Amino acid sequence: MPPNPQTSQDTLDKLTNALESGAFVHGRRMLNGLSPAEIAHLLESSPPKFRDVLWKMVDVELEGEVIGELSYDLQAHFLSRMDAAEVATITEGLADDDLADILQQLPDAITREVLDAMDHQDRARLEQVLNYPDDVAGGLMSTDTITIRARLTLDVVLRYLRRHTEIPRMTDNLIVVNRSDQFIGLLPLHTLLVADPSATVREMMVTDVDPIPVDMPDAEVARLFERNDWVSAPVVDRNGKLLGRITIDDVVDVIREDADHSFMSMAGLDEDEDTFAPILKAAPRRTVWLGINLVTAFIAAGTINLFEDTIQKVVALAVLMPIVASMGGIAGTQTLTVLVRGIAIGQVGRNNQAWLLNRELVIGLLNGLLWASVVAVAASLWFQDWTIGAIIAAALVINLLMAAFAGAALPLLLTRVKIDPALAGGVLLTTVTDVVGFLSFLGLATLVYG
Repeated sequence: MPPNPQTSQDTLDKLTNALESGAFVHGRRMLNGLSPAEIAHLLESSPPKFRDVLWKMVDVELEGEVIGELSYDLQAHFLSRMDAAEVATITEGLADDDLADILQQLPDAITREVLDAMDHQDRARLEQVLNYPDDVAGGLMSTDTITIRARLTLDVVLRYLRRHTEIPRMTDNLIVVNRSDQFIGLLPLHTLLVADPSATVREMMVTDVDPIPVDMPDAEVARLFERNDWVSAPVVDRNGKLLGRITIDDVVDVIREDADHSFMSMAGLDEDEDTFAPILKAAPRRTVWLGINLVTAFIAAGTINLFEDTIQKVVALAVLMPIVASMGGIAGTQTLTVLVRGIAIGQVGRNNQAWLLNRELVIGLLNGLLWASVVAVAASLWFQDWTIGAIIAAALVINLLMAAFAGAALPLLLTRVKIDPALAGGVLLTTVTDVVGFLSFLGLATLVYG
């Protein structure tokens, strides 16, 4: 369960008061009484200087789990201050997928030293995960699995399990493999507990579950978990050999990261943007996006400048221009958001793209006609000129139609050329709706007013 924001803030206030009053022992005890996820949330909710103070108070045996819960930026911040021996110490006992995430934040030399400090079996398991990018199933999986053979009876399996001091977290199934470690099926734990002990695994196992290919993108893995309500799932290579398993806690992280990415990308920011990042670190990250936006603003301004003479003749045009551009921008953003979400959750494909595009055009036309009528009446009454009302009405219909088309077409085109539509779609859409809005409004006005 994620930390409650209000509770975390209350805890942070109590810790701050304890440290300010000099009660360091009480503050340390309070901090280390929290779960690793809650400690990580407190660190991410603190300004840099107080964050460093809190980190020094974290018990060594908790540091590895806390590091695993932090964002990549903060992981890199704290890990950069450690040598290989310290990293190896704090990460001892972590799941190999969590440890792989941590090591990927370190320089290669440090990573190699940490691997050399491990025993042969742990190193081999971890290197298997490190061989894959962190955005595919292989990078998400853990090699900590319990496998059994189909010929065994359930009674033998139960005795085998009792020999373990513990079983891997999130174990809801035992994985059935053959002599070559190829995946055959799953034996649910609830079946093992209630079935006849003399029955064989082959009789009771589930075989209609497809394992996850090791190179499957993490977003598709998340969709499979959501669709099938899985707690865990086996991962196999191209030959069907079992490599590991993915658990729901890792999938939740993928879903959260994808949501953060989509949300932050709309503003041109990284999903790992630190709320309390230092000024000199945060400012450059925003500069590039502002520069791109400035270029698009100049394009829109250049369009307006083409009709300078018309604007001087009819001053009302300068007053009404923002309405056309703003309405187009909002309408386009609505369409863009729907399409980007549909692409992200796998609902948009080649078979339904044309239908979606036509639907958005019809919606754009209907909304264009509705609000064009409202704005036409308002503008005509405001400036006592029914001609300008008709001009802005026509411009609104044109711009809302273009906004609907651009909002639907841009994410499809960007996805086809392997560009993230959440990141690039917004700025391109704004440029299109601004330019088309100004061009249609001022162009029609020039035709009418000469």
